[in-house]
Amino acid sequence: MSNNDSAALEGTAMPVLETARLTIRPLVRDDLDACHALFAAIDASTPDNWAGAAAGETPNETERLDRRRSWLWWAVDSTRELARLNQPPLGDRAIVDRATNALIGLVGFVPSMVPLGQLPSFGATPNAPHHLELGMFWAVAPNRQGKGVASEAAAAMLAYAFERLDAWRVVATTHNDNLASQGVMRRIGMTVERNPYPDPFYFQSMGWIAREARR
Repeated sequence: MSNNDSAALEGTAMPVLETARLTIRPLVRDDLDACHALFAAIDASTPDNWAGAAAGETPNETERLDRRRSWLWWAVDSTRELARLNQPPLGDRAIVDRATNALIGLVGFVPSMVPLGQLPSFGATPNAPHHLELGMFWAVAPNRQGKGVASEAAAAMLAYAFERLDAWRVVATTHNDNLASQGVMRRIGMTVERNPYPDPFYFQSMGWIAREARR
């Protein structure tokens, strides 16, 4: 982390989290090459959906790098400004392998507007209203997937959400066919449910866990 980036973190900034194998820290601008390589590897493993593109876009390599630079600068700036405003630490954080100091993934919190009432546990009501939830997301380099990295990082973030942010509930969404992400959700204690209705298209399978489940 550069001096300018570290000095700018104030207020309610999330501290660096450490697990047995991982360090979870704020992103810095020097992470651009590592993030670009991470996204490129993810893009190669899922060629129909490159990270950062709208539907139907096929950007060239220069455009991809420019997009990722813009995203990274925004991520660094928003981390700083949210802390200064004493707001929740939303946004991406780097997952770093403690043994090699390599950036191997991303994890973070995001506001998630979901029609929770459509899930079986919440009434399975069609066209349920959207509610604002604390969402969590993760992305791990393909060559490190299946080794517990996402579960380890997500568990640390979940503990922080409940113990330090006093969150009421944390959710995570994924596609119905993404069994790997659903496995991560279950390993960190989430209940995983499938939306029985076709709409909205982005609300397919969701994991959720309330604070009471951790007591």
